[in-house]
Amino acid sequence: MKFYSQSFLYDDPWSIVSLAYLLRYPNPYASHILSCDVISRDITPAGTLKTTRLILKTGSLPRWAPKGMISRAESWVLEESEVDPLGKVMRCTTKNLDHVKVMRVEEHIHIRQAEDGKTLQTTEAMFLSGFGWGLTKRIENYGLAKFKANLQRSREGFFIILDLIRQSRRQPMTMGAPNSFLASHRMLNGSDTKATAHHEVPVTNDAANNNPENTPRPAAGGGAWTRLKSWLRSG
Repeated sequence: MKFYSQSFLYDDPWSIVSLAYLLRYPNPYASHILSCDVISRDITPAGTLKTTRLILKTGSLPRWAPKGMISRAESWVLEESEVDPLGKVMRCTTKNLDHVKVMRVEEHIHIRQAEDGKTLQTTEAMFLSGFGWGLTKRIENYGLAKFKANLQRSREGFFIILDLIRQSRRQPMTMGAPNSFLASHRMLNGSDTKATAHHEVPVTNDAANNNPENTPRPAAGGGAWTRLKSWLRSG
């Protein structure tokens, strides 16, 4: 069994970060997400919002994987989240529903309001294989390494959605006028895009990564709109 965790501190308020997390799919960096569907959404007696989503992801196997290790490259993932608007806390758990004998991956996200109006996100992930045949540790190490490698692309996609929400809040709203963020998100959900549909922040053993002040920043090369337009043209 392998574990991975990390914390990030965002300059944005909790309301924006939690909303961006729920709306992170689709985005130009999540072409591996084939679909993301809401199964249920309810308001609890305590006033929290509970949502269950079913996500279909695609991926690839390492070259050393035995032939027939899994029957298909797609994997169904169950995501369960709870948003507490009063306590300004969001919790989210994701886990794969198939290929669990090869490897079970479970990720826990905790997003809460920090001091000075900032937002702290903590991510914990677990990788457990029951495949055997002398490959258990190798499979778990591969899952952990793959998770780390995908973090940067996940952050880039998340920051695009975060930027769109920031920009939409700065624009004045008029009666009957469409919201710019909603319009952009509809474009991302369109049939002509690469992704039709949703890892984000991991505390590692590296002391530098344990520092919440190491907040990720989007890569240079234009704002969210520039990257979004470029992605839509390429589709």
